[in-house]
Amino acid sequence: MHAFLDAPAVARTLAPDEPVILNRPHAAARAARFFATKFPGKSLYAVKANPSPDLVQILWDNGITHYDVASIAEVRMVRATLPDATLCFMHPVKTASAIREAYFTHGVRTFSLDTIEEVEKIVEATTDVEGNRATDLRLCVRLRVSSEYSELSLASKFGIDVADAGELLQATRQVADWLGVCFHVGSQAMTPFAYVQALERARAAIAAAGVVIDMVDVGGGFPSSYPGMEPPPLEDYFAIIHRHFEALPIAYNAELWCEPGRALSAEYNSLIVKVEKRRGDELYINDGAYGALYDAAHVAWRFPVKAIAKDGERSSELKEFSFYGPTCDDADFMEGPFMLPADIKAGDWIEVGMLGAYGAAMRTAFNGFGGGEVVMAQDEPMASLYTGRKDPRVSDNVVSLR
Repeated sequence: MHAFLDAPAVARTLAPDEPVILNRPHAAARAARFFATKFPGKSLYAVKANPSPDLVQILWDNGITHYDVASIAEVRMVRATLPDATLCFMHPVKTASAIREAYFTHGVRTFSLDTIEEVEKIVEATTDVEGNRATDLRLCVRLRVSSEYSELSLASKFGIDVADAGELLQATRQVADWLGVCFHVGSQAMTPFAYVQALERARAAIAAAGVVIDMVDVGGGFPSSYPGMEPPPLEDYFAIIHRHFEALPIAYNAELWCEPGRALSAEYNSLIVKVEKRRGDELYINDGAYGALYDAAHVAWRFPVKAIAKDGERSSELKEFSFYGPTCDDADFMEGPFMLPADIKAGDWIEVGMLGAYGAAMRTAFNGFGGGEVVMAQDEPMASLYTGRKDPRVSDNVVSLR
C-alpha cells in the first residue's frame, strides 16, 4: 500500500478519477491505546463500524484484545486475523448454526440475548453430540434504554424492557457460568449523562432480579468530532461511567465493559472524491449514498470537507454546498451543507474526513461504482478527540496542486 504525506499529495501524484480511501494507521493506533489505558475496564471493538482486517490488526497491536462481532462472517474474519483474540457474539438474534459454529469452531463463549427463546437457542446450539450442555457460557442480557442523548437511536430494535428483565435474568442465570447485562445508548452520544440514565435502568433490573451479576457492558455510543457535533472529552464519559458502575448491586469482582466502534475507527479513514460537475450550489461527485458517504445521504451526517484545487488557488470565501453522488438515483443526494470555496469547480477534488466509522464499510458496487484505490496518509485526521484537535481546516479550506 502506497504511503503519502496527505490528501493533496495523493491528488497531485495519482490525479484520481475514482474515489481514493486514505488510511491513517497512526490515528487508529492512538485511539486504541487511549481506550486500552484509560477506560476503567475492558474495551471491545465493535467490528461492524469498520470490518477491515488491517484495522482490526492495528487495534490488537495497540491493546484491544476483545471484539464485538455481530455475524458469523465477522466471527470468521476476526478469528482468522487474530487467533488469540476474545470474541463476543453480541447480536441478540442469531441463527442456531451461527451459534454452533462460533462456539465449537471459533471458541466463542460470550453471547448476547434479549428473550428466553434466544437463551434456549443458545443452550441447544452449544450442546454437544453426546447431549452434554455447555458449562462455560458467558451470557449477556441486553436491556432497552433510551437513545435521547444520541444522534442516532438504537432504542427500538433490541433490548428487553427493564420491567420485564427480572425473569429473563433469573432464567439466564440458571444456564450461564457468567452473567452480564448490556445496553446501547445509541450512536454518537453527545453527553456522558446518557450512560448515567442507562446505568440507573440497569440498577433497577438487577435489583428486581436478585441475581449475581458478573459483568456490566455499557455498549457503544462513544462519540467522535464532526462539524456541529463537538462532544465533551472522553475522559468525562469514563469517569461518570466508572462512578455509577461502582454503585451498582453487583458482584464485588464484576467487570466493566464497553463496545466502542465509531470512537476507535472514525479517524482511521478519509476519502478523496472528484467534482465532476457544478450546478449552482450542487456538486456532482463520484461517491455518495451507495458508497462511503452513505451516512451523509441517509442520516444527513455532516462530515468535514477540504477542497483540493486542480489548478491555482480557490477563493477563501466559503459557501454551503450539497452533493449528488455518481449513480442514476435522485436518492443519491447529500444535503449537507458542506462548506467549500465559493469558486470550486469541476475537476477539483474534495477530501471528506472522519469516514472510518460506517464509511468505508458501507461501500457497494451499485450502478457499477464503488471502486478506487486505498492508500496511507501520514498527516493527522481533520479532527481528533485524542490530540485535542478540533477541525483546523475550516478556515483554510483550499490546497493548490500547482
